[in-house]
Amino acid sequence: MPSFSPVTVDALVEVVLDRALALPGYTVVAVDGADPADPLSFAETVADRIRTRGRACATVSLHDYVRPASLRLEFGRDEMSYRTAWFDYAGLNREVLQALREHGRWLPALWDESTDRSARATTISANPETILLVAGPMLLNRGLSFDLTVELRLSEGALRRAEAEPFIVAALLRHRRDAHEEPDILVAWDHRDRPALQVRDQNSR
Repeated sequence: MPSFSPVTVDALVEVVLDRALALPGYTVVAVDGADPADPLSFAETVADRIRTRGRACATVSLHDYVRPASLRLEFGRDEMSYRTAWFDYAGLNREVLQALREHGRWLPALWDESTDRSARATTISANPETILLVAGPMLLNRGLSFDLTVELRLSEGALRRAEAEPFIVAALLRHRRDAHEEPDILVAWDHRDRPALQVRDQNSR
């Protein structure tokens, strides 16, 4: 991997959208980041820019694919629960990635985290060039077949300062240590006004 290169936020958005727009057909992009990194806001910025280029685009929040409280809190609020029971990655795969590619439709939300009830969302039909940006923590290294992956990475120090729950910090750091999958675009995100990035060669995928 090359070293990090300083970049403006606007230029970073352009890098991501250029890579996404170069992919034909149904496209799913992961924007991986801990909650303090606010990956959904970044994904929405990219999505807005993509739509100005004339291509259909939408975002999906992993927090709309949280598991019911009875399951995610069954063994308490600890590192293992956050890593393995908090989010419904299988549901995300079934209702977003597979549904889009196999049936041309996708479900924007499965579970309402605030009410702890079904989101009762309706399936959305996609056109053949739709791009979906999925945003949330620990999306990589889940066996999910994304077409492009972006990670907004906070250093351990920044993560500890920004995340109030120590068990979440421990889970995120453990997931990072165990990672075997490198993102296509890795962003050093401690200072959002001064990000830096590494871009993996497209031919290395």
